Amino acid sequence: MRLRTPLYSLFCLVLAVASAPTFAFFGDDEARKQVAELKKTVDALTQRVDGGAQNQFDFANQIETLKSEVARLRGQVEELTHSLESAHKRQQDFYVDLDNRLRKLESAAPTTNTEETASATTAPPVAKADPQVEMRDYEAALGLFRESRYKEAQASFDAFIAKHPQSTLLPSAHYWLGSSLYQQKGFLGAATSFGKVAANWPNDSKAPDALLQQANALVAAKDVNGAIKVLEMLVEKFPTSPAVETARSRLKTLAPKKKR
Repeated sequence: MRLRTPLYSLFCLVLAVASAPTFAFFGDDEARKQVAELKKTVDALTQRVDGGAQNQFDFANQIETLKSEVARLRGQVEELTHSLESAHKRQQDFYVDLDNRLRKLESAAPTTNTEETASATTAPPVAKADPQVEMRDYEAALGLFRESRYKEAQASFDAFIAKHPQSTLLPSAHYWLGSSLYQQKGFLGAATSFGKVAANWPNDSKAPDALLQQANALVAAKDVNGAIKVLEMLVEKFPTSPAVETARSRLKTLAPKKKR
């Protein structure tokens, strides 16, 4: 028993030392230093977490701002599209109304030539086209085109051309017939219809635009040489037309080696 008591005491002392807190072996300055370093580490981590949260908040705000801007721009696009469609409709309505008034004035003009009066009295009566019927048929066909019902518009313009062969609206009817065919990818038929406008009514206001559209249709039909000839005709015959600048630009692209 006397031999075991010192050993047992020594063993208990070792256990006590091993189980004591680590900082007990350091002085107060060393402990404070470790605590300060640990506090700095915690503060740095806290700042990083706070900074990340702030960045996420700023990023969320930026996303909301971009969404609002996109919504605003979409609204502007829709408004401009509507304004463009309205302007196009007003232009078409003005054209139709002006043409109708001119026809009424022409029909109301008195005949001063006595020979023409005599021949008119002796000649068999010729049935005159009803302007209102012409206008109704033309507007119906044009309305189908505006609604993007191109196949039905094509049939309506074909029927108008056959029904009203003397109408002053024939240049426009052929133009919109060509446009209806073009939208259906009937490029050769569209080119033919556009070509009739300038060939039969060279003084009509739509003749230059019809030639430009004819060239576009020929390019789409892979007939580049034909398109070049049509554009050169447009530049030569209608040098003051607004369509000329576009024609010259297309020629530079299709035939860059030729001098203009």
